Amino acid sequence: MSKILVIDDEEKIRTLLSKILSLEGFEVFQASDLANASKRLEFSDIDVVVCDVKLPDGSGVDFVKKIKEKYDVVEVILLTAFGNIPDGVQAIKNGAFDYITKGDDNNKIIPLVYKALEKASLNKRISQLEKQLGDKHSFDSIIGHSKKLKLAVESAKKVAVTDATVLLTGETGTGKEVFANAIHNASKRTKYNFIAINCSAFSKELLENELFGHKAGAFTGAIKDSKGIFEEANNGTVFLDEIGEMPLDLQAKLLRVLESGEFLKVGDNKPTKIDVRIIAATNRDLEKEIEEGNFREDLYYRINIFTMTLPPLRERINDIEDLAYSFLKKFSVKIGKKISELSPDYLEALKRHPWKGNIRELRNIIERSIILTEGDHLQVESLPYDFQNLNEEKIKGKILSAFELASAEKIHIQKVLNYTNGNKTETARLLNIALTTLYRKLSEYGITS
Repeated sequence: MSKILVIDDEEKIRTLLSKILSLEGFEVFQASDLANASKRLEFSDIDVVVCDVKLPDGSGVDFVKKIKEKYDVVEVILLTAFGNIPDGVQAIKNGAFDYITKGDDNNKIIPLVYKALEKASLNKRISQLEKQLGDKHSFDSIIGHSKKLKLAVESAKKVAVTDATVLLTGETGTGKEVFANAIHNASKRTKYNFIAINCSAFSKELLENELFGHKAGAFTGAIKDSKGIFEEANNGTVFLDEIGEMPLDLQAKLLRVLESGEFLKVGDNKPTKIDVRIIAATNRDLEKEIEEGNFREDLYYRINIFTMTLPPLRERINDIEDLAYSFLKKFSVKIGKKISELSPDYLEALKRHPWKGNIRELRNIIERSIILTEGDHLQVESLPYDFQNLNEEKIKGKILSAFELASAEKIHIQKVLNYTNGNKTETARLLNIALTTLYRKLSEYGITS
């Protein structure tokens, strides 16, 4: 049942209006002043407010603004005994749904309330969708509990509330865009656009147009002005993925955005002012790219204000099970299969894999397995061959070749390292080998931590 709040200091008018609205099937609340109205709004989940303009403790016109600031889904209809244009204009500016004169047409109020309710219902739906989208891109949506991931999340939370430029580094597929989204979602810019672009996906000319837009007549086919990503994301966040792939002359334009908050559209001679936060990402060594002349040093120091390196999946072995089940749930629904479990062998095979493609590779492997599986468990047989040939159960009791022994030793060392969160002294103790021996084996097997 929709809830209506009637605010009027004249008891007869308030009671009559409440009775009319009650007969329409609405749940109606009454308040004789703004103080009581504020309390009712706080506790009663009101949909529409019908409010007098002149009240003992303030103006209904001013009260509209306070309502919309605190309860933006609520719609407000203002009533006045003596309508005037300035009040009406200000009421609409403050967010009122409508502004009408008392007694002008008593039949007008009911259809007006219904229209206001339609908008209030739409407001609630939009608010719910925004919340769902916010939850999807929040830090809580980042799956995993390994020490390295937790440290990355804590760092991201701290920088999110600032306006600092962030540089996310790490291998392909480690979740840099997920982190960028979460940082934006936790920032003061969350109500504005988050726009991501992969700098390696466009030619120089197309990338310039995508980022900065163009003026009509700038090139053949440019029949009207076009906004670029920076202008579309004004007051929000731009995520520049693979920034190390950006051509040098566009790097100069980006530097101007960072230094002055302005840029020139293609074909324009008048700068466009914007206010955006930039989050950049790369899997390249930008310092090496500077040495080779592929990246501007001055730009590097502008985007390198707060750098975060996201850990590869092979350093987050304990997170693989949680990630795998998350993808299992998602793709089982998408593909239309009732698969709820991973077999122990399947999970063990996942944990043994080096994951050069990181989380993105795991996501693809799980989707592939679901497509191939007929039962309700994912079995190791649904994995590619290179996942299957390291299954411990299959090598037990066999005479192992030197290659297989080395593979088993490497896996065991990596598992103990993960168990100790990278503590090499503790790892050597648990393996019952000298620390120098451990370092030699780490180097021999190419284990980074």
